[in-house]
Amino acid sequence: MTVFVRWTWMRAVLHNGWWLVTSVYLVVDAGLSPAHLVLIGSVQSAFALLCEVPAGVFADTVSRKWSLVISQLLMGTAMLTTGLVSSFPLILATQVLWGISWTFASGSDVAWITDELDQPARISAVLARAARAQLTGAATGLIALGLLAWVTRRDVTIVVAGAAMMSLALYIAIRFTEHRFVPVRTARWSSSWTTFRRGLTLVRRSREILLMFAATFLVNGAFSAGRLTQLRLLDLGLPREPDPVVWFTGLGVVGLLVGALTFRILGRRIDGDHVRTDYAWAALAGAVGLLMLALARDPAVGAIAVVLVAGIVMPLTRVMSTIWVNARTTAAIRATTHSFLAQLKYLGEILCGLGIAAIAQLTTLPLALGACATLFAATAVLMKRQPTAVTN
Repeated sequence: MTVFVRWTWMRAVLHNGWWLVTSVYLVVDAGLSPAHLVLIGSVQSAFALLCEVPAGVFADTVSRKWSLVISQLLMGTAMLTTGLVSSFPLILATQVLWGISWTFASGSDVAWITDELDQPARISAVLARAARAQLTGAATGLIALGLLAWVTRRDVTIVVAGAAMMSLALYIAIRFTEHRFVPVRTARWSSSWTTFRRGLTLVRRSREILLMFAATFLVNGAFSAGRLTQLRLLDLGLPREPDPVVWFTGLGVVGLLVGALTFRILGRRIDGDHVRTDYAWAALAGAVGLLMLALARDPAVGAIAVVLVAGIVMPLTRVMSTIWVNARTTAAIRATTHSFLAQLKYLGEILCGLGIAAIAQLTTLPLALGACATLFAATAVLMKRQPTAVTN
């Protein structure tokens, strides 16, 4: 468990610090438009959508551990090369590779720790602890890489973070065990197809999983706004001196601290019978936050809205959906089922993201943010209208 939490923390340090610097790099250095920013997310999600289930089946039939190793190598490569290019087509290619890299980790990490721990009563607490580690790691990464970008250059920091992310593959190869997983030795193709069909059958027969899939689709469509927040704050008058990275670092750290506090307060409720109600309230908070950002007249109000959405709503909904689905699947198809969940995430980002990009291009940025708020509100209505009893 400790090895898993430490790895989660280290990955969060590099991933979140890298994205902070990259998000500014894309706007300030590469000069991408709002439509470009959302389009990157949609294209990235399209490729990830295609790779997600094959990657999950690979983890369920070959190895969860080596699936994570592959993820780290691809992720580090994508991160590193982002700092070496500035044209839109090349940036798009690096972000597509980055999206594909996550497909080998999404579901594989949860499946690996669930099987290796082999204590169903403790797994939700472990996942909640890993979520807290991810938040503290993210805060550390924002500070460390944000300062590095400030004293050096943004592209240099991006390259350094990518190289460090690649090195985590070695950490997994050495420190992660795989004692309880039994790989398929023969007839691997037919076994992969059987695993896929079993996962699909489970999803089709579980009303609870289908409900969370629908919520995931809508919420991640709303999270398309995450690529627009930096641009919106700059439009509202966020100072460009000192470097915008400094401001976004401070804002990100505040959001993560608020998120960590929220997890501490709600930690005992995350896998309880009232998780559906909590999810609905989180979605409602997301709608309020994005409306605040859309209607803000100054960067201070916009910053509060960003903290609400990025610091509370995003981590809460993602952890609750992971725990919800993990409790309703079986060991043999665990990674595959989580891959289906990730597919709904990507599908929401693609379909809703393209719509948000069109709104941002044809109208205004505030209207695009308002459309994202509508998706959050629809999610809250969906979750509140369902019966509150949870069946395992």
